[in-house]
Amino acid sequence: MKRLLVVIDYQKDFVDGTLGFEKATTLENGIYNKVNKYLQNGDKVLFTYDTHSEDYLKTREGKNLPVPHCIEGSEGHNLYGKLEEFVGGKNTVHYKKYGFGLSPEDMINLASEIGNDIEEIEIVGVVTNICVVSNMVMFQSQYRNAEIIVDGSLCASFDDLLHEKTLDVIEGLQGRVVNRGN
Repeated sequence: MKRLLVVIDYQKDFVDGTLGFEKATTLENGIYNKVNKYLQNGDKVLFTYDTHSEDYLKTREGKNLPVPHCIEGSEGHNLYGKLEEFVGGKNTVHYKKYGFGLSPEDMINLASEIGNDIEEIEIVGVVTNICVVSNMVMFQSQYRNAEIIVDGSLCASFDDLLHEKTLDVIEGLQGRVVNRGN
């Protein structure tokens, strides 16, 4: 079975930087171990990077969330902690995204790079109610017959209630949520 692990925006600014929150810090070891498991099985791992430029505050997102973060080239844009060791690694793919989810064009390019025959996609990362759900929808659209799994214990939001509600929405969109409430 062809599987893909997608690590959403586990970057310094979302863990201990300008938009960092305590729950995000607790995900590091679990995500790290899951990445290693996928790589040991010969599966691919995709890392997404929330990516902004210096004019962030002039964007729609910046006007609604006026906290500069994940500015390309800044320390906050980098993967957090031990996950840095996967940069440039075998079977890893790294994508900058310039909005909440990968764009349709990115999804087409990604399918060319990793194949369109993925049967199972597992998603982990931050922030559940923004970028995790946005990317889940994009993957569901591109990989229509793949099972989409979200590991609830390896996703987090700055708001626990929104995290739980978003997991409900993901299930309503026919995603499978595992390890919920852990």
